Amino acid sequence: MTTLASGTDTLTRDALTVLQPGFTGTSAPDWLLRRLGEGLASVGLFGRNIASPAQLGRLTAQLRAERDDVLVAIDEEGGDVTRLEVRTGSSFPGNHALGAVDDIALTRQVAFELGRRLAECGVNLNWAPSADVNSNPGNPVIGVRSFGADTDLVARHTAAYVTGLQAAGVAACTKHFPGHGDTAVDSHHALPRIDVDGSVLHARELAPFRAAIAAGSRAVMSAHILVPALDPDRPATLSRRILTGLLREELGYQGLIVTDGMEMRAIAGTYGIERGSVLAIAAGADAICVGGGLADDETVRRLRDALVSAVRSGELAEERLADAAERVRALARWTASASAQASASASVAASAPDAASASASASASGRASTGMAAGTGPGFGAGHDIGLVAARRALTVTCSEAYEPVGEPPFVAVLTPVANIAVGDETPWGVAAELARLLPGTETGSFAGGNGGDGGDGEDGRNGEDTAPAALTAAGDRRIVAVVRDEHRHAWMASALDTLLAARPDTIVVEMGVPQATPRGALHIATHGAARVCGRAAAEIIAGH
Repeated sequence: MTTLASGTDTLTRDALTVLQPGFTGTSAPDWLLRRLGEGLASVGLFGRNIASPAQLGRLTAQLRAERDDVLVAIDEEGGDVTRLEVRTGSSFPGNHALGAVDDIALTRQVAFELGRRLAECGVNLNWAPSADVNSNPGNPVIGVRSFGADTDLVARHTAAYVTGLQAAGVAACTKHFPGHGDTAVDSHHALPRIDVDGSVLHARELAPFRAAIAAGSRAVMSAHILVPALDPDRPATLSRRILTGLLREELGYQGLIVTDGMEMRAIAGTYGIERGSVLAIAAGADAICVGGGLADDETVRRLRDALVSAVRSGELAEERLADAAERVRALARWTASASAQASASASVAASAPDAASASASASASGRASTGMAAGTGPGFGAGHDIGLVAARRALTVTCSEAYEPVGEPPFVAVLTPVANIAVGDETPWGVAAELARLLPGTETGSFAGGNGGDGGDGEDGRNGEDTAPAALTAAGDRRIVAVVRDEHRHAWMASALDTLLAARPDTIVVEMGVPQATPRGALHIATHGAARVCGRAAAEIIAGH
């Protein structure tokens, strides 16, 4: 039975209902349970909250013991952005790999299986998929999180992903409205700006969101971006023109509108999280996402009080806050009914022929298959291997005439860029671990140029002069496998590859980001993402398995 603290007025309950806070630890702290009793209706989970499927199941049960209709949200895109498997890498390739395969049935199946695992652990709202069209190849924060640069491709795979995820009983939250793909700045650090005219926005950025709405996406996440053609004054998250005028009225969307994390610098560094939250609800947002960085009771109290004060001062209409809170409750009701139907859907899916698996061999010419299950992670990856099937199909392999297969344990030189905040630096990536299983004795080293951090403009300011010599020295006479991530965005990385290939023409190159640079090396493998299964698929090719 849902409980509410006696004496908590409707206004205060509504203010708590629209918040989606995070917390630290792998069990719910007392303050969070108390807030659930007072009206808090949603909780956001991050990698820091998850250790195993069993632990996650206990955590979500703990939350539901206090409030049975709580929305438990997570940022689980699969691919590079994983919270379920933050310490091992994902059992699913991300959007860019799925876009590279361009099989909507496969995308739907991957999303369903990911949703099934979330639902089993008690998670019922996923802040995914990314519907951004990656039209700017230098984008520092979207990249492989996008299905690609082609609008129609992104639209059809966004719809397929929404359909698959929600068939598993987990609400999709399509992001980042009205489209974050044409930005050169990461909104975690500053406020990006998209300067294109309205006709381009409607034809390119908005098309995938139209497809998501048509597919029934239960939630949409706003972007912290300034789009002057739509609103010259306020970023999308705070813009009534964009959230109400465009999304609600013009596109006809009636589901939940969630903000991106309010502690991101694009909002926190300009408006502040309290003022930003009030403006977001007034603009038409229904839920305030906060907790990736700020994850404590004080943050919840500050935002609750800011909303209550704004209503009492007349700055925020009480009816708007009440409407937002009701949309949160409506989504909670949907998840309750959807979870009841998901078991039947799962049974139907399990009994249907696995078309994606059956076609994998024909679609992956020259790609090896070990026949082993995908589940090499700590529990979350066990079972259905559709993620590995998808990762294998996503590979693009380019061989030179001089290529000779690897017969001895190689040296893996990982040219490591600065990770963006959405991906984080906790999640391992690369091919070394997977190669070591296939070629025992494989060694690895991580190399990067000096001088500096990511400036957000597609070039991280590093100097790669010492990178390649250090890698060559470490490798000795072993075959080199050079692993890169978005070579086209990092001049130091491209320079290091130049030197490596000049000294060792038999070097194998594995590109685990957006494969924008021209393929080179004796063997070049583009994985279209850095998930664990992408590394495994590449390792199979290198080892000839």
